[in-house]
Formats: sequence, C-alpha cells, structure tokens
Amino acid sequence: MISPSVRDLIELANLAGFDRVTEQVRNLRGCTHPINLVGWTTTTDPTTQSVLRSYSTDTEPTGRLLTACGNRRSSRCPACSRLYAADTYHLIKAGLSGGKTVPDTVRTHPRVFVTLTAPSFGPVHNQPTTQAGNPRRCRCGTHHTDDAPSIGTPLNPTTYDYTGAVLWNAHAGALWARFTTYLRRTLAAELGMTQKALKAALRVSFAKVAEYQTRGLVHFHAVIRFDGPDGHTSPPPAWATAGALTHAVHTAAERSVLTVESDAIGEHTIGWGKQVDVREITALGDGELTDHKVAAYIAKYSTKSADKSGTVDRSLICHPCAGRGYQRGPDGYRDLCTDCDGTAQAEPLRDLRVQQHVRQMIRTAWDLGHLPEFAHLKLWKWAHMLGFRGHFSTKSRTYSTTLGALRDVRRTWRTAQAEQARTRAGLPIPDENTTLVTDSSWAYLATGYRPGEELLAAQTRHNTAQEHEQAQRAKTEGEVWQ
Repeated sequence: MISPSVRDLIELANLAGFDRVTEQVRNLRGCTHPINLVGWTTTTDPTTQSVLRSYSTDTEPTGRLLTACGNRRSSRCPACSRLYAADTYHLIKAGLSGGKTVPDTVRTHPRVFVTLTAPSFGPVHNQPTTQAGNPRRCRCGTHHTDDAPSIGTPLNPTTYDYTGAVLWNAHAGALWARFTTYLRRTLAAELGMTQKALKAALRVSFAKVAEYQTRGLVHFHAVIRFDGPDGHTSPPPAWATAGALTHAVHTAAERSVLTVESDAIGEHTIGWGKQVDVREITALGDGELTDHKVAAYIAKYSTKSADKSGTVDRSLICHPCAGRGYQRGPDGYRDLCTDCDGTAQAEPLRDLRVQQHVRQMIRTAWDLGHLPEFAHLKLWKWAHMLGFRGHFSTKSRTYSTTLGALRDVRRTWRTAQAEQARTRAGLPIPDENTTLVTDSSWAYLATGYRPGEELLAAQTRHNTAQEHEQAQRAKTEGEVWQ
C-alpha cells in the first residue's frame, strides 16, 4: 500500500513544473518549517516604464512560494540555525580579527573572554572534581555520569529557592545592563577620571551570548574589548590594558546588584554568582583562547535555547484566548475559554514530559507572572524559558558588523547572480543610477511542506549533512597534516 507521502510525491512528479518544485525545496537547504506565501512583485523602470522583473506565485506549479523560516533555535530548525550560527561566528570573529568592514588592527586591542554565572539557590547534584581534575563524589554520595538525569536537580527540592531562581532568570538581562554601566564607572574611578573624560578617550565594546546550565539558570559568555573613542576603527590609549579590563570586570560584577520587592514574596536580591571567569584572548594562534576558538564557542551557543535544561521549546499560553483564560461571547460577556477551560495554558503543566525540577520552575514562573507586581515581566509568556525573557545574543553598536549587514551581503550576491542570469538570457539590465520602483503584495498562506515535499526536504537534509561531515573531515585532516 502506497503511503500518503509517496502518493503526494507522485502527484508532484506528474506536474509540468516538477523541476521548479524540487528547486524550491532544495533552495531551502532542509528548512523544517518553511513559510508558504502567495502574492506577486513587479519592478519597473520609471523612465522607460518597462517592466524589468516580475514574479507571481500564480506561475508556480503548487501556486505558492516557500521561504525559510529563519528560526535561530536548533531545536526548531537545524538548517536555519546553522546559517544563524555561521553569521554569529563571522560577527564575533570580525570583532576579534577584523574583516567585514572592521580593520585588522582590532586584533591588537585589549580584549577578554568573560563568563558570568548565576548564584546558588540551593545545592544540586553535580560532578565535582579535585584540584588535579579527578572526579569526586557528589554530595549525595554518588559518582554521576555525564548523562545522569539528576545532574542539575536540587538535592532537597523542598528547600530549593525556585522563586529566586525564576526571578534571577527574569532579571538577567537587566543585571547585564547594570554590569556594563558599572564597568565603565569602575574604569573611570580607578583611572581618576570622570565618566565624560573616559568616554572621550575610551570605548568599551562587547558581544555576548546566553547559555542555559543544566540547573535551568542562564549564564553569559562575552567578549569585552577596549577601543578608542571612535570604536573599532581607533586604537585605545596605552594605559587601557587587558589587566585593567580584567580588574574592572571583577569589580563591576561584584557591585552589580538589583533589588526586587514584592508584598507576596518579600525582598529578593539579584546578583552574579561567585564564579566570574575572565581570560585574555590572545592575538596569536598559539594561545589557549584564540580568535577562532572564541568565535566558534559563542556561535555554538547562539542557536541554543533552553533545551539543555530539559524544558520545552514552545510557548505554554493558550493562543485562542491569548493567555487570558476567557473569551468574549456573542452577548459581550466573558466566557471561559473552551480550549483551555479557563487555565490559560495551552497544555496542562502537570502533563509536560519534563523533569520535576523543570516543571516546578515552569509552574513558579507561571504563578509569579500573575502577581500584579510582576505583570510587566510577562513570566506566564516566558514560563517555558524558565523566566528568561532576554535576547540570547547581543552586542554593542561598535563591536563589529551586524547580522543585518551580513544578510545584505547575501542579498546583494543573489541579486548579482540574478543579473548575470538575465545577461545570459539577453534580458535588459537597469542602469546602476536608475531608481527602480517595486510594487508587491504578499500574504501568509500556511507553514510547512506538502507530504511529498517533505520527502524531498528529507533528502536535502541528508545531502547537506553529508556535505557538512565531509567538510569537517577535510578540515580535521588538514589540521593534522599541518
């Protein structure tokens, strides 16, 4: 018996434009949840009124255009996340070694790799080691393996501070902002300068990424660099050394504190953990932390979500009622949402297939989010992220290039390829000084593939994985040969 997917693939193969169907799927390079669009676009030369480019989904064999979802999370779309990771790598690397409009002299600027962690909210199962690096028993008396499900879970869940943990995640972004402020203040104080004078002589640039620990708390990895007053294009003054930056980071981390007050739960202090790691990034390739290693490390975590801590990668609010628990009836009265029975949850929290520790953090975030004093945090919306609601990767304005600029480069390349194709086909190419007029209309149709297209996408993913594996093997063999 033929499966529905194979039957649909046969139907697609019988279409006159089957090659175009396979081309669309292949161009997505294995995107898991493509966006289906319908519409048209036309580009004209206002001087001659001639149509230079036109496109309509009416000409497509399936009547629609597939575009990549662009999701950065590897748990949702591995294909698009790989592209995001590659862009992040080049963004970080440019701020360390130059390139992408950043001068090569930036590699001579003092820079450090910083890791800021969350404090303890109660003892958890872990894998302690001796000073020599040998494994020791956990406080529970067991030698835990790397894949032990108890790693990161509380030794005593009844005394674990779940409220403090969720609030810390919720304020981690604000704590980072305060850290950057105190970093500049600390530098000015230690150098005997005003903050205005410091800004005129020195700029502190950074790029950071958030990573989840197995205990469900985020911590930050960051590249922090000294620049001149104009950013990466100007050198910092001679007195701005890596040693001064290292000392300022430790001092600023210790001073950065937020206080959260609530009538329901009392007062909570939000600050960094005691483990603040600061290491200098070497300009040469023989150091422990090189430009390539740091960029690759940060890029790896830019596509991660909270999956490392074992939570879910989807919102838990009921979409029909937008998390309110009720809907307006025909008579104007509030009626309980029939989709969630008034709980405002897309699925009961007790039914989530997660560890009890993660479920308790989700439940705590959900409950705190409905307190009036925490309404602005929207913790019910970010309960699946265990309270963290910030961006996973951020950078200061003058650190290096931007993700948008990198995408513009790809867009320019695709345009150049299209113009070359028009030239080969004998079609007119607009003058570079001509201002073109583009008119378009697009509408969202659906998300995902047809069953037959999914088979083609699976083959594309397989081919892409093989190409990636071959490239990695060739790179490894090249390093060994060198």
